[in-house]
Amino acid sequence: MHELSIARHAVELAAEQVRAAGYDRAAGITLRIGALTCVHKDALEFSFEVAARGTPLEGARLVIEELPVAIFCAACGETVELPGIQALRCPRCGAPSADVRQGDELELWSLEFSEES
Repeated sequence: MHELSIARHAVELAAEQVRAAGYDRAAGITLRIGALTCVHKDALEFSFEVAARGTPLEGARLVIEELPVAIFCAACGETVELPGIQALRCPRCGAPSADVRQGDELELWSLEFSEES
């Protein structure tokens, strides 16, 4: 389950930022996860709870923003969202494209600090 290693890494990064900002705890964290990462939201939520125990993120609210895949279609001249991850083809004209513009993100997007100790 790679969700646990992702959760651990996110907790480590966020805990460093909490300490660097001079706080004791985080109130919330937002992760942006693209569809191409194949991360399972439920597994990540469970893993985050486990990874956060005993850290400044214990009890913090986890928000996961799931991002669909979007590609740039040269034939249409625009970025289009795909209905799934099985084919990297424009859903309008059918042209193939490997120019992924969204969907491969795995980002710690925001962190909310807590004044409570």
